[in-house]
Amino acid sequence: MTHNFGLHPALELGNRFGSPTGSWPPSAEPVTPFLAIVVNALGAQEAVRWFDAARRAHQSVVAADEARTHQFGFPSCLDRELGLDRAPSLAVVAAWEAMKALYVVARRDAALDIDVLFECALRACSRSSGLPADSPIAAAATA
Repeated sequence: MTHNFGLHPALELGNRFGSPTGSWPPSAEPVTPFLAIVVNALGAQEAVRWFDAARRAHQSVVAADEARTHQFGFPSCLDRELGLDRAPSLAVVAAWEAMKALYVVARRDAALDIDVLFECALRACSRSSGLPADSPIAAAATA
């Protein structure tokens, strides 16, 4: 299932960081194709659930890092947040791999707040769906 996700992540990143000619964090542009893979594989509604779960998973990773406690990393936290089946569809596998890849790239960029990236992804899903600003998708972006 393909959605017209197109430039929506770039528009949201532009709203947040300005023109991409130099003010964007280095990883912002390279991760946008991964965001599109998630949305195109799952659809905007399910992608919202994933991006929101990814934000919570990232917060768990950061909290464990700060507390210097043992953790299994982002994929484990994301799996816990999503509660995925053990026999996922091809679309879920594609979205899963894209989510892990975008996290690795974004995490290496000290100039990018990953929470902001997921917020932009949520807003892009709202924009892509053509839903009003007070839709559940838009509400998840501000939660």
